[in-house]
Amino acid sequence: MYKTLVGGLLAAAAFTLSHSTALAQPEIVSGPAAEADCFVPWTADTKFFKFPKKDGPYRIALANGYIANTWRIQMIQTAKAYAAQPDVAAKLKEFKVVSTGEDVPAQISAINNFIDSGYDAIVVNAQNPTAFGPVIKRAKQAGVVLVAFDNILDTQDAINVNVDQKGLGVLWANWLAKHLPDGGKVLEVRGVAGTSVDTDRHNGIHETLDATGKKWDVVEVLGKWDDPTAQKATADAIAVHKKFDGITAQGGDTGVVQAMIDAKHPFVPFGGETENGFRKFCAKYAGEGLKCSSAGTGPAQVAVAIKTAIAALEGQVVPQSIKLPLAIVEDPNFKAGQDFYPDQSDNFFVGNAFPTCGINFTAQEIMGQSKENQ
Repeated sequence: MYKTLVGGLLAAAAFTLSHSTALAQPEIVSGPAAEADCFVPWTADTKFFKFPKKDGPYRIALANGYIANTWRIQMIQTAKAYAAQPDVAAKLKEFKVVSTGEDVPAQISAINNFIDSGYDAIVVNAQNPTAFGPVIKRAKQAGVVLVAFDNILDTQDAINVNVDQKGLGVLWANWLAKHLPDGGKVLEVRGVAGTSVDTDRHNGIHETLDATGKKWDVVEVLGKWDDPTAQKATADAIAVHKKFDGITAQGGDTGVVQAMIDAKHPFVPFGGETENGFRKFCAKYAGEGLKCSSAGTGPAQVAVAIKTAIAALEGQVVPQSIKLPLAIVEDPNFKAGQDFYPDQSDNFFVGNAFPTCGINFTAQEIMGQSKENQ
């Protein structure tokens, strides 16, 4: 009798777990996406997901990692600004933000806590693309929609939202190759070690430079996408190597140029990100040799990720991997009031809009938000 009872309970539990797990899985369906102009599939082979529809309002969390640079701070502020917009706020019961630093286990723990607390969706900027396997499985089994953006996850079981980060490295390298047809010595200011963005951009730069067949001497330093860190790393590199023929930086670019000015280093061709201060410098010193390609994507990626999570919870069709457009401007086309804003902070990232997704923010909307956890 005892064995029969236990066996029956175990079978029932197994059935319940299997049944709930099956319900949690998104259905693989045909495209296009519900908002095809916004939710653009990464490739022609990208799968389309249709999650079981949930009634709102929803509890959504943002699990961020690294916070100590202006892009990440602006990203947190943008997320809060988006969640506060009336049409978005009406769909949210709760919006939670946590930043855990560079500690990967701490970020994984935060995601696990959100799953255990019954959140409907979790948006994540991942510190490592491959370390999240178990928590991805837990989210899937619990029916939690998991959306990664910027630093994405190496999985087919979560939704990824990103720009072509490797393509960005290719773009910068092509800019340098165009302006340095005989090759040369290049300073590469990298981002946060171990992240998918840093790796992809780095690989794009090196593969493209190598393919030119020219001789390149690339000196790598870590700038962590942060102006003060990148400025010091650049200053140290100039002190050791004396002269570079070109520079590429993933972020902290305003600090990189300031280090060049402080060291009286000649201006050289530069492939960099979209900071307002960097673009101010590019416009101001173009005639003195600072020939810039400024490209990237503003922190409003996070708003697209939240929008995607809500669409998935509403049962809309979304691609498993969503490709966002780059914001690009190159010398000699830097225009005040359009490509950079003289009266705005140097730390503000320009190109912080995705019109095809109905996402656009004023600097005031973003800067009015805090960077703290909530």
